[in-house]
Amino acid sequence: MAAQSAGVQQLLVAEKKAAEIVSDARRNKAKRLKQAKEEATREIEAYRKERETQFQQRKQQLLGSKDDFEAQVGRETDDKLRELQDQIKGNKEPVISRVLELVCDIKPELHKNFKP
Repeated sequence: MAAQSAGVQQLLVAEKKAAEIVSDARRNKAKRLKQAKEEATREIEAYRKERETQFQQRKQQLLGSKDDFEAQVGRETDDKLRELQDQIKGNKEPVISRVLELVCDIKPELHKNFKP
């Protein structure tokens, strides 16, 4: 009987040891998975930053800088304003003369529907 209970005790000790080994293995597996996830997250973030930098560089090459665009729009606006000012200077006198002529040269005549 003593041999049997010693064998049972050995089995219980072995089972406890096996449970601890399995538990350690699970903890180690969870730890490795967590580390792998963190490493993958870092790699993804680094790749995203690299691609974002490449995108911004490509965008800069294709579209030019915002300052260049603003300067171009400013030059075009100034050119258009100068052109309009030149047109105003060229047409100012004839327009004023025509308006004064229409306002001042009144020709009184009766309306066609007027019946005396």
